[in-house]
Amino acid sequence: MKENKERGARNIQSIDGLSGSSGRKRPILPDTILSVVANEHRRAILNVLDNAPDKTLEYDALVDHVADRIRDENTEYLSDEHRQRVRIALHHTHLPKLDEAQIIDYEAETGHVQFVGGELAQKILTLVEPYDTRE
Repeated sequence: MKENKERGARNIQSIDGLSGSSGRKRPILPDTILSVVANEHRRAILNVLDNAPDKTLEYDALVDHVADRIRDENTEYLSDEHRQRVRIALHHTHLPKLDEAQIIDYEAETGHVQFVGGELAQKILTLVEPYDTRE
């Protein structure tokens, strides 16, 4: 069984690649990517970064774009309060999770956020994007 896992990891490396602009030392496993895109906020983050020049945005701009994509169901809170909730969720939950998964590079001190997910992450994101009902 261990050999099958190792063989699967080698196959993932050939899909996602170990080299590239991100400089990752290990490939991103499909389960990690699927876990990441299971959340609406993280899909929005990845979609916004994927469409940004150089796949990079500053934190404040990212918050604005994600808040616009993730509409609050309660229409009374569409402005500052909604953006503040998105800001807090991104900073404390979603960006650290994406950074830990090595799909983005998040530098909290500088506010620099960059997509570094590789080909497999982009393919999975492209596959789930049409099913995102809240856009």
